[in-house]
Amino acid sequence: MRKIVHVDMDAFYASVEQRDDPSLRGKPVVVAWRGARSVVCAASYEARTFGIRSAMPAVRAERLCPDAIFVPPDFARYKAVSRQVREIFHRHTDLVEPLSLDEAYLDVTQAKTGMQLATEIAQLIRTQIREETQLTASAGIAPNKFLAKIASDWRKPDGQFVIAPSRIDAFLLPLKVNRIPGVGKVMEGKLAALGIVTVADLRQRPLEELQAHFGSFGQSLYRRARGIDERPVEPDQEVQSVSSEDTFSEDLALDALDPHILRLAEKTWLATRRTERIGRTVVLKLKTSNFRILTRSYTPEQPPASQEALAQIALSLTRRVELPAQTRYRLVGVGLSGFSDVEEGAVQGQLFGDMPQAQ
Repeated sequence: MRKIVHVDMDAFYASVEQRDDPSLRGKPVVVAWRGARSVVCAASYEARTFGIRSAMPAVRAERLCPDAIFVPPDFARYKAVSRQVREIFHRHTDLVEPLSLDEAYLDVTQAKTGMQLATEIAQLIRTQIREETQLTASAGIAPNKFLAKIASDWRKPDGQFVIAPSRIDAFLLPLKVNRIPGVGKVMEGKLAALGIVTVADLRQRPLEELQAHFGSFGQSLYRRARGIDERPVEPDQEVQSVSSEDTFSEDLALDALDPHILRLAEKTWLATRRTERIGRTVVLKLKTSNFRILTRSYTPEQPPASQEALAQIALSLTRRVELPAQTRYRLVGVGLSGFSDVEEGAVQGQLFGDMPQAQ
């Protein structure tokens, strides 16, 4: 039986800011650029009490808490702390799979230290993080990645939770289906329309029914409802692409997608910054009301050097969509692919004069 630990730093960016600036401690801190198009990178736990969450539009966060202190993100500082944390992980195992700057999976089945109990390993890692970075982390311990990730949320902040193999059903079945990664509000609504509200409800449905409604994701739902996840922890896996998508409750015309594309471009840009890599190719994904999927892509001579450059390229790609004007869309996505490693600040150049032309 594998021993998987998911470690998630608590309100990482905001906690770094509060650590480095004592005047921010105990106050609602929002890590975000100000502006109508900006989204929240992170919110301190004080800010979260007002309902502020990551990826929320910054203007909405300001409305929820007018007294919130907005701090622009400093990714160079966050990356430096992230490297400290990863060094701690590698003291215990070489099987470390970073998901972003602030979270990672660890396979501690055969820990370097010889420690046998995954709960004790997780506790020691969290203690070392606290002592060496003055930050806190939460951890989930389970036989696989899916369950470990859910468990890491259970005792946040600064806690840990274990799902023993004998307790998987007791833990999993009462959960709402929105606790399954990939089940957002739209998918949750579709499942509810089928009478599926909890994981127990989901487990009652045959694989064929779930695949008929949700395609390949139906198979994933079927397996997750049974606590099955055989994915290995892949050490230092390099990100090949990053994307963000919106599924609409009502289908939209092409010219109504612009504000969604702008917001998704910022989410994708922020996610890319967390990977410490840079993407060269901009990808626009659309799904029509009849479920036809279209993608358009463009690779400029220089990688996009800002979220504005990414957004402008993504917007320009809508002009390459050659469908009837009455076509309606149920999903839009903005992504980056063709990744390579770069040092902070290595990308230069202005891209706004190098846009794809309308076809």
